[in-house]
Amino acid sequence: MKTKLLLIVLFVLSFPALAQQKTKKELKAEKEEQQQKQIEALIDSKDFVFEAQKVTPQGGRFIILDYNRYFLNFNTEKTTCDLPFFGRGFNVPYGGDGGIKFEGKPENIKVEKKKKNILFRASVKGQNDFYDLTFSIFSNGNASLTVNSNNRSSIVYDGIVSAPKNSPVKE
Repeated sequence: MKTKLLLIVLFVLSFPALAQQKTKKELKAEKEEQQQKQIEALIDSKDFVFEAQKVTPQGGRFIILDYNRYFLNFNTEKTTCDLPFFGRGFNVPYGGDGGIKFEGKPENIKVEKKKKNILFRASVKGQNDFYDLTFSIFSNGNASLTVNSNNRSSIVYDGIVSAPKNSPVKE
């Protein structure tokens, strides 16, 4: 009888300890929430790097790109881009660099936060062209970038958004 009573008392006392442990679902939700806050802070700072992983030209199949090779460094002072281009060029000089490469100061920056993603729009005037950039950034860091240009057909890049290597993200 004493052993049964002792077992019941131990079980009752250990039950709250079991109930306080977080489930995998709760831990996953906390991690996603933390990651979402980091991405929002990154976008609010308007200083981030987009690394392209695949590209979908207008009217074509997607093409998988080499990692860490094609990028767009966005900053309010200077935006630098080096992305490949597959598509139709309208007024591109023969023997040009073939990709979307530019440096310039972004204008008309607009951030629109939605329930599942953030729409980030900006315009950049390069040396020979004018580029409209539209990012659709998700809470896990995945992003889609649509580039519209005066001299080329529009093109969509899929990749990830992260903090620049030289400056950490502040929460």
